[in-house]
Amino acid sequence: MNKLLATLIAGLFATSVYAQTQAHSTSSTGAPASTATTQAPAANTGMTPAAGTTVVGTDQTSGASGTAGTAAASTGDAKADKEIAKANEKESKEIAKQDEKISKATNKATEKKAKAQHKANKKIADANDKVTKADPEDKAKASAKAEKKIAEANADAHETMIKADEKAQKKIVDANADKAKAQNKAAEKTAKAVAEAHKDAAK
Repeated sequence: MNKLLATLIAGLFATSVYAQTQAHSTSSTGAPASTATTQAPAANTGMTPAAGTTVVGTDQTSGASGTAGTAAASTGDAKADKEIAKANEKESKEIAKQDEKISKATNKATEKKAKAQHKANKKIADANDKVTKADPEDKAKASAKAEKKIAEANADAHETMIKADEKAQKKIVDANADKAKAQNKAAEKTAKAVAEAHKDAAK
């Protein structure tokens, strides 16, 4: 009887230890907290930009421009190759044109933002200068007045910067859309030329 009781107790103890071990193993080997660091985000946008397009708010391009048709090898058909070359050239010109628009929009926004910051800095400097020159008994009043002017200067500058970025981003989005259309058109013409070459070869 004692032997049977001892066996049951030992069995229960073993089961308890196994359950605790499994629980500990699950909690310590689950999804690591550093999972996010093992994947490089695409410009913090949550998506990978299309090749040859510019990320909104920047002047950086993603991938090589004009990749839609340039990767196609010679078809062995002179007419088809000529059509492909023509499509690629047209695509490259359109992408260069849109890249120039993006560059101009970005530079204009940067210039406006720099001017806004310079204007704010001047207002802030003037406000602080008045505090410095104020008589001791007027310091507190001058300081309060300066704080208000500084806050207004910073707010005005920030608003100007937001508008400059917004305007530039709209132009960048439009330019990227035109680049994508040009790439798609080149890819379509290339595919048609290749298909035509294959059709002629099959005759």
